[in-house]
Amino acid sequence: MPWRKAWIDPFSEPDESALRGKLERRAYEVWISEIMLQQTRVAVVIDYWNKWMAQWPTIHELAAASADDVLAAWRGLGYYSRATRIHEAAKLVTKDGEMRGLLPAAADDLQAKVPGVGRYTGGAISAIVFGRAAPMVDGNVLRVLSRQLGLLGDVKSDKAVIDLLWAAADALAKAVARDAPEVSGNEAQTDEGEKDWEVLPSDRPGRWGQALMELGSTVCQPKPSCDKCPITASCRAYSEGLVLANEKGKSRGIAAVVANKIVDIEDACSLCAIPDLAISIEGDGDGDDLSLKKKEPASKKNQKTKTPQKKQTSLLHAFAFTKTKTKGVEDSPAADEPAVEPVKNTPLGGAALESVANYAKQFPLKTVKKAVREEETLVCAVRRHDGSYLIHRRPDKGLLAGMWELPSRIIDPAEAATINTPKKRKEEARRFVEDLLLVEGSDPRLQIRHVGELGTIPWLFSHIKLSMHVHLFELTESSGGVEVLSCPDGGRARWTSSIDDESMGTGMRKCAALVQEVTGSS
Repeated sequence: MPWRKAWIDPFSEPDESALRGKLERRAYEVWISEIMLQQTRVAVVIDYWNKWMAQWPTIHELAAASADDVLAAWRGLGYYSRATRIHEAAKLVTKDGEMRGLLPAAADDLQAKVPGVGRYTGGAISAIVFGRAAPMVDGNVLRVLSRQLGLLGDVKSDKAVIDLLWAAADALAKAVARDAPEVSGNEAQTDEGEKDWEVLPSDRPGRWGQALMELGSTVCQPKPSCDKCPITASCRAYSEGLVLANEKGKSRGIAAVVANKIVDIEDACSLCAIPDLAISIEGDGDGDDLSLKKKEPASKKNQKTKTPQKKQTSLLHAFAFTKTKTKGVEDSPAADEPAVEPVKNTPLGGAALESVANYAKQFPLKTVKKAVREEETLVCAVRRHDGSYLIHRRPDKGLLAGMWELPSRIIDPAEAATINTPKKRKEEARRFVEDLLLVEGSDPRLQIRHVGELGTIPWLFSHIKLSMHVHLFELTESSGGVEVLSCPDGGRARWTSSIDDESMGTGMRKCAALVQEVTGSS
């Protein structure tokens, strides 16, 4: 991957100005790659990233670019608001008297000062570029940590579960950073005599974060390859799966491997659902149809009052590799909690391995996906006598913000039952175009002819299933009225003779291609 480069050691560059220039360029490269990689496969991003860097090698050149050029370069990646936020952020960062083109080093500052930079991106830039002990938690890492901790919870919408996994990731990032050989003995002492675990920057946090993400994308996938995993010794889901396999007699000698009972953390954690043990033993096909229920709280008689930090502490002890001290996390389990004996990575037979993988596959908790909203819209291609087309710019906020499109009118769900035939859609499309063109200052001789409904283009966004009914109109005996029109939604419209060069979403581009096919234009 072209954005993976050697870490810039700040202590190896004596020239402060040269160091700043290197960090500025590196932070910019990583920032762009991380935003592009959201919701997009690596293989696709590589070409986009290379072209982007060739066009705007520095953040200053990006800041000076036009909004249309930035959107055009993003074409095909989707989620166009990301491109808009990147452009706005570049302008802000270069104009800021303190930053002057250099992104902040701390993850919190990145989130606070740079538009569009969230928790994950801030951590990635801070760790990879500046060597800070910042967690990098994407969907892959949430899955890995959920299995490592044996936390069967909703990692997409349950805030308590998400916060707990981020706390674990943060503790691990700090442990990895302070375990560097050059860090030993360099910890500062606070006034209270405790060690301050802020350590010198190094390449370890970045390499750790990227390795954990890669583990999740290649090995600890939704259907895990536990036989290839290098960290099963600290994986609670794997350990519990071994116990279940042993109880069902699917592997000889597992009782010797799992010598001690796994710590029962039900009292310490009320976040988990109860796994379906029958599924984990017998298998469940593709693993999508799971019957899971929330754990019932312990009885009042036996329940102990524990703070959220205590829950996190109990779970973090499931990691075999978190042996050093972190603020708020003790070195050993509480007195009433038996120690966890790490499970050795012992080769398993086929049946036992399948049983363990089926159990681990239940982590994290699978949730029912929300139904995609269905919408219909009238896409109206208005063609002038000179072959140019009317295009409309969408508002600066919302879906496809700032993109150009053929004038479109969404059919309200309440109207869908009445605007449900080609004839009804024609009438509504004509009314929409007339309202747009027959404005003050337009040519009184203007005539609008409806050529026909050319077809329906389906398009799927992450949350909307859109049906675009494409209508073609032609203007006769007129130059087409005013050149630039103001639209009711706050956008604006203009004529273009080269529709292919405009910044349009992929779905709208398909509509334009249909129009060009019918008219023989380009």
